[in-house]
Amino acid sequence: MAEIINGDEMNNCNKQKMIESSPVAKKTSACIYHNPCLDGNNMMMNDVNGVNVGSNNCLEDDHCSQEIIKLIKESLNYETGDHHTFIVFGASGDLATKKIYPTLWALYRDELMPLKTGIVGYARSSMTVQKLYEHIGRHIKLRDEDERELFQQFLLHNFYVQGEYDDDNGFIKLMKRVQELEDNDNGLHANRLFYLALPPNIFESTTKLIKQHCWNTKGWKRIIIEKPFGHDYDSSQQLSRHLQSLYDEDEIYRIDHYLGKEMVQNLMVLRFGNRIFAPIWNHEHISSIQVTFKEPFGTMGRGGYFDRFGIIRDVMQNHLLQILCLVAMEKPVSTNAEDIRDEKVKVLRAMRTLSSDDIVLGQYIGNPKLDGEGRLSYRDDPTVPNESLTATFALARCQINNERWDGVPFFLRCGKALNERKAEIRIQFRDVPGNIFHGQCTRNELVIRIQPNEAVYIKFMTKEPGMTFRLSETELDLTYQNRYKDSRLPDAYERLLMDVFGGSQMHFVRSDELSEAWRIFTPLLHEIEMKKIVPAPYYYGTRGCKQADDFCVANGFKFYGTYTWPQSSRSSSSTTKTKKTSNIKTNDVDDDDDLNKQNGN
Repeated sequence: MAEIINGDEMNNCNKQKMIESSPVAKKTSACIYHNPCLDGNNMMMNDVNGVNVGSNNCLEDDHCSQEIIKLIKESLNYETGDHHTFIVFGASGDLATKKIYPTLWALYRDELMPLKTGIVGYARSSMTVQKLYEHIGRHIKLRDEDERELFQQFLLHNFYVQGEYDDDNGFIKLMKRVQELEDNDNGLHANRLFYLALPPNIFESTTKLIKQHCWNTKGWKRIIIEKPFGHDYDSSQQLSRHLQSLYDEDEIYRIDHYLGKEMVQNLMVLRFGNRIFAPIWNHEHISSIQVTFKEPFGTMGRGGYFDRFGIIRDVMQNHLLQILCLVAMEKPVSTNAEDIRDEKVKVLRAMRTLSSDDIVLGQYIGNPKLDGEGRLSYRDDPTVPNESLTATFALARCQINNERWDGVPFFLRCGKALNERKAEIRIQFRDVPGNIFHGQCTRNELVIRIQPNEAVYIKFMTKEPGMTFRLSETELDLTYQNRYKDSRLPDAYERLLMDVFGGSQMHFVRSDELSEAWRIFTPLLHEIEMKKIVPAPYYYGTRGCKQADDFCVANGFKFYGTYTWPQSSRSSSSTTKTKKTSNIKTNDVDDDDDLNKQNGN
């Protein structure tokens, strides 16, 4: 937990002043916010010169290219550019305190946020700035005392305004605070970012009042919206029409944090930067593709919220479908955001709508072999209706009706309360034609591990060493923490907020993408609700429904359960812990054969 500085409520001060002598960069001078109410807290800004307070403290260790960082800073006018105001709606909520504020702190710490940036939280909660500081600090880990001092200075960039989301007076009060900050910095061309960390039922009133009261600045304006983007096709279209009546498409950033993950962003490079994959990336060589999302915990504590959406709306229709598009799309004419999003839309347009024939649904029940929450079923959550039919597990079969993917099933698998935490893409190739090895060959697979322990590996056949001609499965393995031991992979939100500051929409969802996604899933969702389809039960802490495996097999996927992962291939830290058994191979029969691949890295 971060130590929080003491001080009176910042909003009681008549006027915020700007001072020089930046605590962020050792050799530069830039403006930061200063609160005269906090001068007595042993953190006078004028006394920090010469102290290392986090300048590139992760970037240098990670061997990041300083040229790239320099270009990023130049594109953002890092030191001398216009003032930026980042406004967080829903500032007292979990998303803001657990994700948004820690991300802003990380960008500030690593000098990747424009120095002249003020952060204003807005929420209905009656809360002092000091209380906001405490909320932020609970979810931030600091490395050392120098970083603690830098964090205290970051807090001085943060302000808070209380108000309703459907009340003009609240937004007028908000803009008064924003304009005070911008005036203090001579922000004639101030840029504004609005982050809606809000439930969808108040999107419309909030966005309308933002446009009415907060949009008048000579700088650029950008609005960031969190999923869910509607409940079905019609509600999504209604929301899109509402937003388009207020804002231009290039001002709207629909955020899907999976598009900010390292391995998802690596997909384009793997596909289009390597000649070896291009000839085999089609239906003639690929048998099936699975995109998997698994979580080992249930919905206890948020079951009431989850029950309104279910696993398909929560994960499959957005996160997994976006990954499918990146796997299946054609090569764009450039890396321009619109060229990439054009190709993703083409994939979605080539997909037919889903029906109940394409889906397996499940709902977890308590597992008597486990303790604590593991013994509780989904319906044991007091916020979930006793007769709820909401699925906590789903597997869907998608088809892409184009020349490249004709006949190849794309399986989207996701679930709660499963046996592990994992997200991956598994591309299974066809059987070797004319197999001369008496059936010993298993199918090759290319696996892209998104989380945890990012990796890319290819499973293929080789001869066992020694005086034998038996075949064995092995791997070509790129495990990130082995190959890039000293690298720090930024959080997905860090990447995406950097994109918003820089004006790149490459990793955000466009309105026509959203429309096509809902077109594909809405008939299925309505059918499930109208027919009251009962999800199959599965035990907490298992792989999910057996029916899902049977469905995959019936549609061409092959499970083997023969793959072994040598523990001696693990990272050095893991090897140290298991030195006595470092040569042991463990047979694995997980749904994708590679449970030990994940556990071992």
